[in-house]
Amino acid sequence: MRRPFLSVIIILAGILSTSIVKAQNPQWNAAEIKLNLEKLNVLGSVLYFAAHPDDENTRLIAWLAQEEKYKTGYLSLTRGDGGQNLIGTEQGIELGLIRTQELLAARKIDKGEQFFSSAYDFGFSKTPEETFEFWDKQRVLSEAVWIIRKFRPDVIITRFPPDPRGGHGHHQASAILAHEAFKAAADPNQFPEQLQFVRPWKAKRLLWNTANFGGQNNTREDQLKIDIGDYNSLLGASYGEIAAHSRSSHKSQGFGSASQRGSSIEYFEYVDGVPAKNTLLDGVDTSWKRIQNGSKVQSLIDHINQTYQIDKPELIIAELIQLYKALDQIDDEYWKTEKKKEVEKLILACGGIWVESIAKNPSYALNDQIKVEHSIIVRRPNVTVDLTQINGNSIHETLKINKLQRDSVLIHADRTTQPYWLIEPHGKGKFNVSDFNLTGYPENPYAPEVSFQLRINGENITLSQPIKYKYTDPVRGEIYDPIVIVPELTAKCSSPLALTQNAHTVKVNLTFQKNGQANTTTFNVRPNVPKGWEVSPASFDLSFDKGERTISKEISIKPSDASKSSIDTLGFLLANKEHLKEIKSIDYNHIPNIVYFPDVAIKMSNVNLINAVKKVAYIHGAGDLIPESLAAIGIKVDVLSNEQALKADLSSYDAVILGVRIFNVNKQIAQLQNRLFAYVNMGGTVLEQYNVNNGLISKNFGPFPFSIGRSRVTDELATVHFDKNDPIFNYPNKISEADFEHWVQERGLYFSEDIDKKYRTPITMQDPGEPLHNGSLLIAQYGKGKFVYTSLSFFRQLPAGIPGAYRLFVNLLSKSK
Repeated sequence: MRRPFLSVIIILAGILSTSIVKAQNPQWNAAEIKLNLEKLNVLGSVLYFAAHPDDENTRLIAWLAQEEKYKTGYLSLTRGDGGQNLIGTEQGIELGLIRTQELLAARKIDKGEQFFSSAYDFGFSKTPEETFEFWDKQRVLSEAVWIIRKFRPDVIITRFPPDPRGGHGHHQASAILAHEAFKAAADPNQFPEQLQFVRPWKAKRLLWNTANFGGQNNTREDQLKIDIGDYNSLLGASYGEIAAHSRSSHKSQGFGSASQRGSSIEYFEYVDGVPAKNTLLDGVDTSWKRIQNGSKVQSLIDHINQTYQIDKPELIIAELIQLYKALDQIDDEYWKTEKKKEVEKLILACGGIWVESIAKNPSYALNDQIKVEHSIIVRRPNVTVDLTQINGNSIHETLKINKLQRDSVLIHADRTTQPYWLIEPHGKGKFNVSDFNLTGYPENPYAPEVSFQLRINGENITLSQPIKYKYTDPVRGEIYDPIVIVPELTAKCSSPLALTQNAHTVKVNLTFQKNGQANTTTFNVRPNVPKGWEVSPASFDLSFDKGERTISKEISIKPSDASKSSIDTLGFLLANKEHLKEIKSIDYNHIPNIVYFPDVAIKMSNVNLINAVKKVAYIHGAGDLIPESLAAIGIKVDVLSNEQALKADLSSYDAVILGVRIFNVNKQIAQLQNRLFAYVNMGGTVLEQYNVNNGLISKNFGPFPFSIGRSRVTDELATVHFDKNDPIFNYPNKISEADFEHWVQERGLYFSEDIDKKYRTPITMQDPGEPLHNGSLLIAQYGKGKFVYTSLSFFRQLPAGIPGAYRLFVNLLSKSK
């Protein structure tokens, strides 16, 4: 669906057209200045196009951006929300928030630019047809066209082909969309509503960056070949080394990479446009000759590069200012804007000009006044810098060389810092972003900031400095995090899952927090109760006394119909009809602190459950929420370290559970297995969850042999065939087809193969058009006990409160009858 454009203001401050410098605290060194001086001479651009964070070819992006010095961008259609997480328990949108920041960290290293569409990574998909059932294809296509028209790439490169060779359905879909967008961006009849802001753009060619990995070699000697193994002496690294650092930013994927050095050939297959014979940009003039009146600019840039002194960068500021003025005379608005931005950054770097804007606190509330302390310094001699304006207010202060100038300003917090793609509820396959002008942004374009106008050697330059919170960590040193603007009232529930067993009432405690400086003291809160549930009280008022910040309220939840399992979500509305929000944060050392505000939501699930399991041990893998989920049904869970598991008396536990991907991440798994097999032999139960078939530390998964493949069932509602006579489906809970309803994202993944006949395989399932697979559940008697290996995605189902998943999981843990 084509959507109207709502605001020209954001466009004018957009990612691709703004002339305001986004100042960064790290400053270019003399070699980086030289690299960017050379880039002034290059007027070429390339857009890499794929589906997920980590799909991109980081070595190629680094080579394009820093060796060829092209404007280089990566369009990841999704934020990677549906993948697995090797560093924690975050899933869904939280994982997408992490991977967004990891991707931005990668781009800081390889110097590409980052873009996203509104497509949501709903999990593994086997075909593009299935993918487009979830994604709004026309919307995503329009977004890709918009980004192409703004970025104006000379060449578009896909990571994947549009057919089964691409593997993942998202991969194939990305190639299909790239080809359609390549054509549509050049057609004024396609998405004409965009043309009041951008003009049609015809890229020279569309190529597929073929590869040899995953047992599939799509490279051929008749394809275009480029050696990107160069060593950059200004950077002191090869592009294989730079790429290793960039790719290692994808820590939640476990993609730490080793450096590569020496020749490295990349292959490219022609898809559309004008074929290339020798280089990626064959037939594209990337010099200033592509601009009708660019000769003066060219000569100025040549002279600047010739006269640059690495130990006295400030000596070229006068010539950079001359170049800055000359750029105003060229006819091409796109390259005028881009090159003026580059020159602005160079002037600041050559003058050693450093700016920061720091708030006293890490967070504020909507409508608060924020006192921002700013510091500014010019650190090179013979540079005249006047601070003339802050946020449009006249200042007129001359900065002294190497003397830190400090001042403060008040900023009004006029909107929360909720990530823009999470402001509206998202669908199953897409984020709902009503303002099309936000298309492409990796982060909020309207984050709190301070605007400075500097007059440098007589020329006005405006820079915008994001407001940060700064603190010193005793180990990590000086840390900068974005400031957070939170809603005025937020709440946190004692449990996100109200799991009622056999229709008994469950009580949940809500802690409400009044945030900020506003004088509002009374709020009305009303539970938004779905049909079939009873919540008490039905409405209540909160009255905060002076100085009081938190109030706790207990609510009671029960299903109306005790006879059936059911699942729903309880939200809360404020009197002004806004949804009550929660403050959630994600904190990892390798990315900035992430804070967002989901609706306060309690997953309500009534489970008709017989549960004789009292106490289990759990050993962490890559991270899941199984312990918390089992605690919700009254099971005591002891989380054991490796050392505790090797020494503890396991006979006191009804079962031992291994976390997801433990065979991929736990280096002591072989020792643990010996202990666990002995425990099973003496009458215990061990349940192992899924593992990925590459990067395995041990392949001795069970007491009898089996291997792990790549098969999975991605249709979460696929029919499950199960042996109703098998004891596992009869004790203590009688399992029926209804227990496989309401599952989320998938049935299971990385199913077992080559299964020893000593295992029972009582479940078979399949995705449409595929053969039945029996590798999702393996059960074996071993000695006096029971061993279970399951690739069913319990790590998703239990936190989601799926009643049937709980009933089956309890059966798997229970002693056989």
